[in-house]
Amino acid sequence: MLLDTIEQETGPAPRYSVIWLHGLGADGHDFAPIVPELVRGDWPAIRFVFPHAPVRAVTINNGVRMRAWYDIRALDWLDLDLANRADQEGVDASVAQVETLIDNEIERGIPAERIFLAGFSQGGAIALSAGLRRGTPLAGLIGLSTYLPGAANAAAALNDGARTQPVFMAHGTQDPVVPFGAGEQSAALLRKLGFQVDWHPYRMPHSVCAEEIQDLGGWLSQRLTEA
Repeated sequence: MLLDTIEQETGPAPRYSVIWLHGLGADGHDFAPIVPELVRGDWPAIRFVFPHAPVRAVTINNGVRMRAWYDIRALDWLDLDLANRADQEGVDASVAQVETLIDNEIERGIPAERIFLAGFSQGGAIALSAGLRRGTPLAGLIGLSTYLPGAANAAAALNDGARTQPVFMAHGTQDPVVPFGAGEQSAALLRKLGFQVDWHPYRMPHSVCAEEIQDLGGWLSQRLTEA
């Protein structure tokens, strides 16, 4: 089933798509306002797709139901593979839903090599997890204030074709939600698996800053062409 989404197109007949996944408890509206700050005048037309995650019970929030890409069972960041934090079944289900969104963009005329997959926090975890498994590479992966769940099984989950996808990762050095070290370790792991990772630390908490959006815009500019 295709998730409900919010869409913005920066011009007629978009040539690229960016699928952007929100964080825990938010929805697709969360990052829609970032589009005018990010987009540059010389870019080709882009369709931004902001899906709403399903509503589910979240253990760390006393079982309260909210929009979440997976359940969070524990806050134990000492477990380096984060096996006790992310609900793997939920991760797998959300990856499958993201694949459906990608397929939908392809059916609308945007080939995989012109689709970027982005996400913040939980959404970034799904973006990286989905990217790891891609047989047909996307234009790029963007993970903001996030980490790669199930790191211990990452090599087994890796599809050989996925390595060609460039990765932009950014993280706040003062992040109290997803510790900076967790993001740093995930970036190092992706590099070890053969990905080209652009890693950007910022002096900020669990949020997004203007410098980060500027850097992301520069990274995207290098990968957006009229060809």
